[in-house]
Amino acid sequence: MAGDGTRCIGGAGGEPGEPVHPGPVLSSTFHLGTSTLPEYFYGRAGNPTWTAYEQAVGALDGGEAVAFSSGMAALSTVMRLCARPGTAVVLPSDGYYIGRLVASEELAPMGVEVREYATAGSLPPLAGATLVVVETPSNPGLEVCDIRAIAEAAHAAGARVAVDNTTATPLGQRPLPLGADFVISSDTKAISGHGDVVLGHVSCADPTLAAQVRAARTRGGAIPGPMEVWLAHRGLTTLDLRLERQARNAHALVQALLSHPTASDVRWPGLSTDPSHAIASKQMRRWNGVLRFTLPSITAVDEFLAASRLVVSSTSFGGVQTSADRRARWGDAVPEGTLRLSAGIEDTDDLVADVLGALDTVRT
Repeated sequence: MAGDGTRCIGGAGGEPGEPVHPGPVLSSTFHLGTSTLPEYFYGRAGNPTWTAYEQAVGALDGGEAVAFSSGMAALSTVMRLCARPGTAVVLPSDGYYIGRLVASEELAPMGVEVREYATAGSLPPLAGATLVVVETPSNPGLEVCDIRAIAEAAHAAGARVAVDNTTATPLGQRPLPLGADFVISSDTKAISGHGDVVLGHVSCADPTLAAQVRAARTRGGAIPGPMEVWLAHRGLTTLDLRLERQARNAHALVQALLSHPTASDVRWPGLSTDPSHAIASKQMRRWNGVLRFTLPSITAVDEFLAASRLVVSSTSFGGVQTSADRRARWGDAVPEGTLRLSAGIEDTDDLVADVLGALDTVRT
């Protein structure tokens, strides 16, 4: 298999006179021609810009990809596809909070039982479940669970497994070979990588399952814009390079945070002493740039962010610029001063100096 950087770039291909970097196909209508329906006939059903991106990201996942208008569109489509009245869905209590809202406010009123579990804990009973959702490393806790073990238990109970792989990225972790039925990603984050796209995708190793996801997208209309897909495809080509710098910066920041008296509860799966490292190192191919730590209060967070020159206060992650988000404001069950920090691609020494300098201004 080629290396990560080569796979992100893709092959050369193309005919003489064709653009090396073709632009997005913006038309919503296509020539129908004869009675045989062509591959592209209407913008809600398909677009060649989607196809190019889906082939690229699907190859990284090890399956067939279907692009969506957002990560939540991808996740909610899988949940609705699998859930039926009288069955159950199982999802992490410490995962992305809107996923839990879809389950509790949309699926539960239709007669779907919702069972929750902590990512680092044990699964609840799986009898009657049709879907187990996994988020590893979790957001924002960065807890890790054993994908292969969960997939084996879920399949034995007749349930499918969907792994939210947003934090790890397809270069950091490949859940499909570990037994997952669906891989879900918010491509808004590291895959596009520049904070200018909202996008998501679902990948499946089973072509029949992928066809069901694709049909659900067409029916539901959660389709991505061609320009957004084109931008994400362009961003995907540098994922290997960005991930390498982000992981290096995260490691340096974690080492610095561990020695600073203001920061506590520092977590990053790539750290050998992290509680999640043992499992993570078995199923993750490489580390990323997302870490977490806790400051004493909301005021301390405000002081830290105000003093930093390089850390932007924003709620996404995986971009080229270092960002931090106080997760309690969104309802996550974490202390008020907990920050999810996404290391960008700044020079490592500059970033560490900036973060430590900002922490020094915090009045504990």
